[in-house]
Amino acid sequence: MNVVLISTYELGHQPFGLASPKAWLVRAGHDVRSVDLAAEPLPEPDIQQADLIAFYLPMHTATRLALPVIERVRRLNPQARLAAYGLYAPLNAELLRSIGVEAIAGGEFESALVKLARGETVADISLDRLEFVTPDRRDLGTNYAQLHQGGETKQIAYTEASRGCKHLCRHCPIVPVYGGQFRVVQREVVLADIRQQVATGARHVTFGDPDFFNGPAHAVRIVEALHAEFPEITYDATIKIEHLLKHRDLLATLRDTGCLFVTSAVESVDDAVLEKLEKNHTRADFVEAVELTRRAGLTLQPTFIAFTPWTTVDGYRELLSVLRDLDLVENVAPVQLALRLLVTTNSRLLDLADVQTSIGPFDSKSLVYPWTHPDPEVDLLAHRVFRLVRGDQGQERDRSRSEIFSDICSLAGLRLENFDLTPRAAIPYLDEPWYC
Repeated sequence: MNVVLISTYELGHQPFGLASPKAWLVRAGHDVRSVDLAAEPLPEPDIQQADLIAFYLPMHTATRLALPVIERVRRLNPQARLAAYGLYAPLNAELLRSIGVEAIAGGEFESALVKLARGETVADISLDRLEFVTPDRRDLGTNYAQLHQGGETKQIAYTEASRGCKHLCRHCPIVPVYGGQFRVVQREVVLADIRQQVATGARHVTFGDPDFFNGPAHAVRIVEALHAEFPEITYDATIKIEHLLKHRDLLATLRDTGCLFVTSAVESVDDAVLEKLEKNHTRADFVEAVELTRRAGLTLQPTFIAFTPWTTVDGYRELLSVLRDLDLVENVAPVQLALRLLVTTNSRLLDLADVQTSIGPFDSKSLVYPWTHPDPEVDLLAHRVFRLVRGDQGQERDRSRSEIFSDICSLAGLRLENFDLTPRAAIPYLDEPWYC
């Protein structure tokens, strides 16, 4: 069978969600073409000859971008079976089926795609424990996000050591699919995947796990083996504030094995908002995590949901003040100060009465329940900050994060007494800062 796997966007990374299922399908005897539309145009001849076309939907932006492509593919090949897989496929199953997608494969999707290629039906969500195989990246190039550090750039390898999450953060799209469970990719598969990307020039690894410390022993075994084989290779990972505190004894191990920075979804510095989101950390925990990571010689890169139904103008100013006082301005991509809470289908946010009263009908174009803040000044500020940040997107090398931060503070009416616009240090960062 001719199979085409399509990704539209995954934060500038070479998609694990194309390479992994391709390996499974090739092993099962199928002819497979992986297409990343973030790096190449849609190959119409391959689409016209395909029997099964599956769209990888790991995130909100990817799903929105996929909708018009699905319509185009249907016109090019009306006989092909269409499928959608990845985290956002089951979240948007009703909409996807309405535009011609026949099958949904959420959760652990590799074996489900093999079944679909055999003509079988599959459940919308499977959490089977899989024995992974080394991803097949032969269709994918190297024109992806790069690491920047002190004037140097490095090609990035991207892989996943686990999927799902043990936690139930109210706003997280992982929760409706995995329900507090996570699944590991076997260590030797992870290392083999990194090894093949290093062979093509990668010098830094991004671990795309929702939380690298959901299985801390698994994670540590991988980075220790990685460092033993490739001592010059650096890496980054995403870890909850809660886990940085709980596993503080492992921070030195991260540093010693080449970890450059840790991304953590802090979301807010307002304890009332953190409680609404059920993040299971407080502002004080965040401050402690900053101190712990600095003491360990790691860079913490916090991410935020700056605008929520509970954000106030004063609260937004407080966020800016905290970042300034903790000397984190250069650690935060400006887009993080413009992001707005997404209320998706099946979100646990819909259980909150104050969310129910602020949202409108589901918008099938934006794939969210749009919401309006009770204070129009907050929505106006959010709009202005987003316009400012969008205008600076792609120009960070010309304008420092501190300069953009200063402009955001001016929009928010926050005066920065004696604020130094000179970057404090060469903070490592990836040149694809969008995070939703």
